Amino acid sequence: MKEAAPGTGGKTVARKKINDLNWMVGGEAGSGIQSAGHLMALLCSRAGLSVFGNAEYPSLIRGGHNSNVIRVADFEVSIHKDKVDLLLALNAETLDLHLREIAQGGAVIYDGAETPDYKFPGGWKKGIGTAGNGRLIFDVPLSRLAEKAGLSTARNVVGLGAVLALLGLPVQLLLKVLKENFARKGTETVEKNLAAARAGYNYVVENFDVTTFGFGLRPVNGQPRRLLLTGNDAVCLGAIRAGVKLVAEYPMTPASSVLHFMAKAARDYNIIVKQPEDELAAINMAIGAGWAGARSMAATSGGGFSLMSEALGFAGMTETPVVIYEAQRGGPSTGLPTRTEQSDLQFVIHASQGEFPRLVVAPGDFDELFYKTFEAFNLAEKYQMPAIILGDKHLSESIKNIRPFVTKELKIDRGKLIRDPARVAALKKLGHQSPDGGFLRYKFTDDEVSPRLLPGTKGGRYRSSSDEHDESGDLTETEENRIAMHAKRLKKLESCLKDLPAPKLIGPARDGSFTAGPAYPAEKADVTFVTWGSPKDALLEVLQMLKKDGVKANLLPITYFVPFHGREVKKILSRCKWKIGVEMNQQAQMCEYITAKTGIFMDAKILKWSGRQLTAEEIYSKYMAVI
Repeated sequence: MKEAAPGTGGKTVARKKINDLNWMVGGEAGSGIQSAGHLMALLCSRAGLSVFGNAEYPSLIRGGHNSNVIRVADFEVSIHKDKVDLLLALNAETLDLHLREIAQGGAVIYDGAETPDYKFPGGWKKGIGTAGNGRLIFDVPLSRLAEKAGLSTARNVVGLGAVLALLGLPVQLLLKVLKENFARKGTETVEKNLAAARAGYNYVVENFDVTTFGFGLRPVNGQPRRLLLTGNDAVCLGAIRAGVKLVAEYPMTPASSVLHFMAKAARDYNIIVKQPEDELAAINMAIGAGWAGARSMAATSGGGFSLMSEALGFAGMTETPVVIYEAQRGGPSTGLPTRTEQSDLQFVIHASQGEFPRLVVAPGDFDELFYKTFEAFNLAEKYQMPAIILGDKHLSESIKNIRPFVTKELKIDRGKLIRDPARVAALKKLGHQSPDGGFLRYKFTDDEVSPRLLPGTKGGRYRSSSDEHDESGDLTETEENRIAMHAKRLKKLESCLKDLPAPKLIGPARDGSFTAGPAYPAEKADVTFVTWGSPKDALLEVLQMLKKDGVKANLLPITYFVPFHGREVKKILSRCKWKIGVEMNQQAQMCEYITAKTGIFMDAKILKWSGRQLTAEEIYSKYMAVI
């Protein structure tokens, strides 16, 4: 590729095109790390590139080190890489923590005036050299340029300008998103940020030969419009499309942004959004709304879900639909409040005392977060039971640009909800009338799902209790009723299972992208990975890496845990040559669950519970060690 590169006097030079960049910005909390990451993701998305971002921050009220990684490519990406190609360091601590992560041929942009005594390791070259031959240092006076622009806090914006110059991206991309982002703060603030961006860009153009840096990005024209959103945003959009009318949440990382998103959307979509005093109140509000006929959702993390577990059983006993979004983080107790883990699976499956039906679904990517959330609302009402969506910090808070969701085929199914008094009267004539003239809310039916009435419906009086009850809701402890009612509730899972798509093997896409494609048949693959939740995208990339090595690999992602497609999973895994379970907890909770349901053991396991996400390179390395 030939172009006139910045910093070369307009001469046409060869710029090596590396179309897969892992960029990081780091600094102290409060220095604009997250906003810089968002701006970078937004401008690259506008340039037609695929974007994935992940933020890391400590569980401190104030201060501490923050970082944000944005991966950008001209092909589909859904996970960050282990190594950093370009680091924007806003303080010395960032250099201390992340220099060792810089890839060969990578570079760092930093402010030498702020860290005059900093000693770089051997092999680093200040603004000279070629890609693949050592690592480069670009000393940019971020603070001085920000102050000159009239905004001392805009060091991050100066740095973004420098980044675009180094990558060969037009500065206009940054200027446009800055105008949009700061418009609400007034013209003066906008102009100062624009000046800061230009200052960083021009400094690099005028002072460095950027052709020494081997990474470059170019806008891709003609790309379809994409949405830039977080995983939590996808859940919220799925809930809104499903017709949610009440959202109750006590803020808890990493689910807190659900509350923020819904609060902004409340007026436009006629949603009641409540922040109650604690998680117990939140789940009880949501159950009460579900009982009253409104689609409702509560969002929390593991600690909050622990408090909700008793009320979960109440929803199970009263056969009340409610959706709960549980975004996992490291435990036990407060554990790792701002880090990721997958250690709540067995807890969610068995939460609350006794036995009752529930849906437990674990989306593995942004599309599934949207569609499975929509589906959860339908199934919760159709089978009159709680539905639990399991996410995790990585999946919940990461940012990605995706194709718009296809919604025209999504139909809301409210199950056996009755609002018409005439229908109530007709059912009572058919045997749904209680001895005292009320309605048999829990009547035994052929599919074990009883008609459900909106409170206040004429002729529809009934009782609802957390104690065991008969068809009319009256409390009773007879053996015959207990056996029959218990069976009635649990048998609904058999019908629900028929509504859920069975798991299937997926493999590397034929076009070489990191998306799912046709899989090798189970018996023809050299290795089959089994996973759930957020490691899915990393494993799709691993499949491509192994394909280049001549290894036939496929992937079995488990999405539904309750009810569970045990027969189908057993049929697939019994034909696999080599099975490796991949998940982010210490006790291999998915693997143990599969064994309990199918009798099949994994041949090996790749596990991680450090609070940081499994990457493709890490899984690949551990796979090579296993074999």
